[in-house]
Amino acid sequence: MSFLLVVDDNDDLRMVVAHMLRLAGHEVMEASDGKAALAAIENREPDLLVLDLWMPHMSGLELCALLKSNPFTARIPVLMLTAQSDLAHKIQGFQAGADDYLPKPFEPLELKARVQALLRLVQRESQRNPSSGLPGGRAIEEEIARRVNATNGAAFGVIYFDLDHFKPYADTFGFAVADATITATGEALRRALERSGVPSDFAGHIGGDDFIVVTSTETAAKVAEAAAQEFQAAVAAIVGSETASKGVFRSQDREGREREFSLARMSAVILLVEPEKYQSLTHLGRRAAELKQQIKSQGSGSIIVMPL
Repeated sequence: MSFLLVVDDNDDLRMVVAHMLRLAGHEVMEASDGKAALAAIENREPDLLVLDLWMPHMSGLELCALLKSNPFTARIPVLMLTAQSDLAHKIQGFQAGADDYLPKPFEPLELKARVQALLRLVQRESQRNPSSGLPGGRAIEEEIARRVNATNGAAFGVIYFDLDHFKPYADTFGFAVADATITATGEALRRALERSGVPSDFAGHIGGDDFIVVTSTETAAKVAEAAAQEFQAAVAAIVGSETASKGVFRSQDREGREREFSLARMSAVILLVEPEKYQSLTHLGRRAAELKQQIKSQGSGSIIVMPL
C-alpha cells in the first residue's frame, strides 16, 4: 500500500480526490495548503504528492520547488492538479519540478492511471542506480533510520556529495562521458570507503549527481577527502590526460554566458548527526541544501563540516 498526500485548499475537491485514491487501495493523508503539507511531510514522507497549483499561504509551485531543491525529498513524485490548462501554466509547473500534470476537471480513471505510473517510477528508482551501482531511495532512508534508532545511540556522519558544475560538464563532453562519470563516482566512493572508512559504512546515490555516504563522525572528513581524490583521478582517466592537465573547461552557465569551470571537482557537506536531536530526513536534506549553497560561494572542491 502506497502513502499519498493530497494537497488542495478546495475542501470538496480534496476530499473527492482522496476518496478516489483510497478506493484504489492507497493510504491517503490530506492537507489544505502548502504550509500544512510541508509540516505533514516533515512528520512522514509520502510516496507521492498530489498537489494543487494555486493555494493561499504557499502555492503548489512554491511547495514543489522547495521539495525539489532538497536532495532527500526531490525524489518524491509530484502530480500537479490545476484548473489552468494553458501551456504557460504547464511550463510553470514543470519548471518548479512537477513530474506530471493533470488539468481539472479530470476523469477518475486517468487520475488513478497517472498515480500508478508515477509510483512505478518511484519503485524502479528506489533500487540500485544502474549507472552508479549504488543503492538509493528507500535504502538510504532505512540506513539513516537504522543509525538513528541504534541501541548505542552513537553519533554518526552523513556526507552529502555534489559534483561541481556537472551540467556544463555534461553539456560540453556529452552524455556518454557524463554517464561514465556517474559510474566512476560510485566506484570512487567505494574506493574511498575501502581506504578511509569501516566495513559498516554506507554509500548511496540520491539521484542525478547527488551522492551520500553514512559513516562515523571520526572518519567522515577522511572519507570525504579520499572520495574527492578518487573522483578527480577517475575523471582524468575519462576525459584524458591533456584535458585533465588544464584543470578547467569552457561552457555556458545558467544565464547562457560562456566562462571557465573547474574540472573534476567534488564538494562535500558533512553533517554530524546526534540521534537524540535528529528530526527527519526532510530536515537533514534541507540543511544539506542550505550548506550546498554556502559551498558554491567558497568555490569548487570545498568541504564543510557542521552539526545537523
